Amino acid sequence: MPMTEQATGAQHPQPRARNGGPSSASVEHLTGAQSLIRSLEEVGADTVFGLPGGCILPAYDPLMDSTRVRHILVRHEQGAGHAATGYAQATGKVGVCMVTSGPGATNLVTPIADAAMDSVPMVAITGQVASAAIGTDAFQEADICGITMPITKHNFLVTRAEDIAHTIAEAFHIASTGRPGPVLVDIAKDALQAKTTFSWPPSLDLPGYRPVTKPHAKQIREAAKLITQARRPVLYVGGGVMKAGATAELKVLAELTGAPVTTTLMALGSFPDSHPLHVGMPGMHGSVTAVTALQKADLIVALGARFDDRVTGKLDSFAPYAKIVHADIDPAEIGKNRAADVPIVGDAREVIADLVQAVQAEHTEGNTGDYAAWWKDVNRWRETYPVGYDLPEDGSLSPQQVIQRIGELAPEGTIFAAGVGQHQMWASHFIQYEQPATWLNSGGAGTMGYAVPAAMGAKAGMPERAVWAIDGDGCFQMTNQELTTCALNNIPIKVAIINNGALGMVRQWQTLFYNQRYSNTVLHSGPDADGNAAKGTRVPDFVKLSEAMGCYAIRCEDPADLDKVIAEANAINDRPVVIDFIVHEDAMVWPMVAAGTSNDEVMAARGVRPDFGDNEDD
Repeated sequence: MPMTEQATGAQHPQPRARNGGPSSASVEHLTGAQSLIRSLEEVGADTVFGLPGGCILPAYDPLMDSTRVRHILVRHEQGAGHAATGYAQATGKVGVCMVTSGPGATNLVTPIADAAMDSVPMVAITGQVASAAIGTDAFQEADICGITMPITKHNFLVTRAEDIAHTIAEAFHIASTGRPGPVLVDIAKDALQAKTTFSWPPSLDLPGYRPVTKPHAKQIREAAKLITQARRPVLYVGGGVMKAGATAELKVLAELTGAPVTTTLMALGSFPDSHPLHVGMPGMHGSVTAVTALQKADLIVALGARFDDRVTGKLDSFAPYAKIVHADIDPAEIGKNRAADVPIVGDAREVIADLVQAVQAEHTEGNTGDYAAWWKDVNRWRETYPVGYDLPEDGSLSPQQVIQRIGELAPEGTIFAAGVGQHQMWASHFIQYEQPATWLNSGGAGTMGYAVPAAMGAKAGMPERAVWAIDGDGCFQMTNQELTTCALNNIPIKVAIINNGALGMVRQWQTLFYNQRYSNTVLHSGPDADGNAAKGTRVPDFVKLSEAMGCYAIRCEDPADLDKVIAEANAINDRPVVIDFIVHEDAMVWPMVAAGTSNDEVMAARGVRPDFGDNEDD
């Protein structure tokens, strides 16, 4: 991403920009490495997830002496990146990870891309070979700035010790202002070893970086008029509302207008699931009510959302009757996928606050929306096509029931982190999200292996909260080594493995679209001597594996044991807990809009096409 703004972002206290340089600040003589650690302390980085190696090693020496920065030694660099993301999503602060050059840095590419897609504030610090060796294919050299240019908000290559302090200040400022995102700081080894002076605060030199936060008053007034004139409005709420800390303002706007509210996968918890105005999550696996409300709407007010393909389905058939108000801090998002009738560039918190005032002014003038007929339709869909599931006929565990009971039995304020796939969708539907920052997931990139390290990062940042990772057996096998990190660093997360023995979402597509030809999606059974799948074998044994990594581990196969096992996990807080839930392998995620099709073709269940019984042209 270029250094222009891209979606609604939270504002955090930042190093003060100074025009005249650091003359009034105290000056210390330090190495570049010491300057790096002092800079991290001054910007308020209290936790760093990392793994040392040759080129970053000079920084690890002064890190050992810091009393303000906690370093958590991960088992894989990907874990460091996802942990930084989970920390940032749970706390609202900038997540920090630090690794060495070459393969250490390239192992961060996936979590950096993940953070970019979901607009997560993260600073990734990488060591680089000595400046004289850059470009020579030196040992463990990789052009990580070039590699990550398309997936970072900005990145820096630092080759002089005197540039480290102001670069770190700028990186944190860029990562956390406007549309948040990942910033990479690549530091040559000789810059870390050289002597320099350190003073704080440094000057910030960011020409052209001026995020627009205050919306244009005329556009706000136009949006308010459309809201009061509409007959079938929908508030389409994206993750930008969460990033902007605008959830309180959103509730005021929703209740003021009385319009239905749909929250995307990245926005769950920004508006209470239990609120009568909430109609669910939109998109490919969204509720029938949310999907249909957007399709039938005559006005969509998009707040910090980006009209991505998982929400819109076939784009040219999405919301054909709707005018669009699109508010986003990133002007590049507005009109990118769907033309906006009223474009609004600004921070979601300021946009919504101004919209509240403008709608109130419309009401004062006697202009109020009449949505009674609209709500009659919406409530009929909600009652007729609720999100639900059937219990397996063979008496085995239902994955939906497992996840629902975890949510119901969890302490108030529990943070849930999900991997990617069926369990992610079930967790989005069957756990109630009443508070912001209680639902963490990889929405844009869809990264398998996200849940365990993200939960670790969330728990490190919010140690007083219970943190559950809802993971699949496929996702779990990608990053479960971070359970060792949790066990050794007193990070007692709880992990639910929804174990159906397969790559579940891929298997669902094979069931629906590939004539039940299950090519390379079975996980738990290896072939026997005749090449057939061995029945009853589970490789690996997740209970033994988790115990070997210092966790308390349980297996649950009987629905009668479900509540007892979950309660047992909730009561253990001195180490990580892993529960291997053996669930029915054929459970599917519904509702569903098949990829590439119109949202009008939403299926409530297999073979069940909703009949709305209304006039689509009214």
